[in-house]
Amino acid sequence: MTSAALDIAALAAWLAARIPGTGLPNLTRIGGGQSNPTWFVDWGGARLVLRKKPDGPILPGAHAVEREFRVMRALWGSDVPVPRALWLEEDATILGTPFYLMERLEGRVFSDTALPGVTQEDRRAMYLDMARVLARLHAVRPEAVGLSDFGKPGNYFARQIARWSKQYQGSTGKRIAALDHLVEWLPANMPEDDGAVSIAHGDFRVGNLMWHETEPRVIGVLDWELSTLGHPLADLGFCAIPWHSSENEYAGLLGRDWQGAGIPSRDEFVAEYISNARPTGPLLPFHIAFALFRFAVIFVGIADRARAGSAASTEAASLGPLAERFAARAIAVIETQDPAGRGHDVAL
Repeated sequence: MTSAALDIAALAAWLAARIPGTGLPNLTRIGGGQSNPTWFVDWGGARLVLRKKPDGPILPGAHAVEREFRVMRALWGSDVPVPRALWLEEDATILGTPFYLMERLEGRVFSDTALPGVTQEDRRAMYLDMARVLARLHAVRPEAVGLSDFGKPGNYFARQIARWSKQYQGSTGKRIAALDHLVEWLPANMPEDDGAVSIAHGDFRVGNLMWHETEPRVIGVLDWELSTLGHPLADLGFCAIPWHSSENEYAGLLGRDWQGAGIPSRDEFVAEYISNARPTGPLLPFHIAFALFRFAVIFVGIADRARAGSAASTEAASLGPLAERFAARAIAVIETQDPAGRGHDVAL
């Protein structure tokens, strides 16, 4: 999809009812996203970002721009840095699907977890700030920001495994043996539910953060589509993926000199999170395997959308094969399990 696919005149009329401006807005498509199409929008003196659901058929509950808008609105003014969400439009007749606009942040975004072009000292500081921001997110009490009904509390992993297993099993693509194994292994090896509930981002990683233009700190957490009430260790396990994936697997760190580049070890990252977080249990191989499983199913969905012609990125067709690779990484993590099947604290 390009900016030409949007009804720019309709968007101009919609904007004019909310903020001063004349003529047509200037739109620039933001690349890299695999889900909700996103544009920079310059209108009058405002610098905005527009995100909308993709055109074409989508799975129930997917591409939830309404949830993105709600959670960012709720977190605005908290200790969690988010863009200011301005307007949500649920009338699909205006631009073809629901959409929202937020203020544009000025900063840096990195698609590569190795943070190219950054000093060693800043790389370390950026990873540790990422851990602290995640801890601050999980410290926010949902009821204090109006999100007590943002998801079902308790039994998070059981519900998520069922959800993503169902999505995988509904795929139009080929079966993946490693994913078939994970569909059986994960529910059989869940840790006992400890009742921990937090606002879970669902996709908290380097590429979904905006960093200050010159300082090694996060100024905005982006892409809240998968957010819900969940278990904090699900987000933390997801953050561990770069240490368990290679450069050609969504720019992971395996096989690269990340230590020499100043990036902390995964254990250091986890320790920084724990030292700033509400009390939580240990990060187990289960949590990392679950994160890799869920990421693999997300790529299954990307491949499905590419076949259907509704994927948001031209890279979707090439990214689909990553489902098999991330599933294999999850199996590799499971192989660190002890014979009891419950796992142990992971150490690098």
